[in-house]
Amino acid sequence: MESHLAYLLLGSNIGQAKLNLKQAVSEIEQMPVQILAVSSIYQTKAWGKTDQADFLNAALLVETDLEPTILLEKLLSIELKMGRIRSQRWEERIIDIDILFYDSIELKTSELTIPHPQIPFRKFTLIPLNQLAPEFIYPGKNVTIQELLATCNDELAVEEVQKIWI
Repeated sequence: MESHLAYLLLGSNIGQAKLNLKQAVSEIEQMPVQILAVSSIYQTKAWGKTDQADFLNAALLVETDLEPTILLEKLLSIELKMGRIRSQRWEERIIDIDILFYDSIELKTSELTIPHPQIPFRKFTLIPLNQLAPEFIYPGKNVTIQELLATCNDELAVEEVQKIWI
């Protein structure tokens, strides 16, 4: 089986968000993936729908032989197991696990778009990604994560709240 690298973003703003992130990482560790790197945890005001609690976010670099759609299915099953209910866009959530990048592929299906289309516009995604892979080239854009972060217009403050956490 061929091995692939994927960057994931975890987010939570319901209940004990830090524990939710830790539980999600524990669940991901049970999948056929190897976690290679974990960013710090960052706190940010809610993006999009702002009348809710702040989010905690962290990025992971994983190695897997799962194809992107199977990886997505397994991550969605973790969200469901942890109690995630999807009712509206940008709502509060106990856990959110997004696939940001999968190797350097570009993929667009009805269920999955890689790279995640909102990456260039969200500092809460770019800052943890930059911590893990500042020189990673955004597929199709020929620009690094570090360069995207430097030009991002998102004005929401992103505060590091915990360095080593797993």
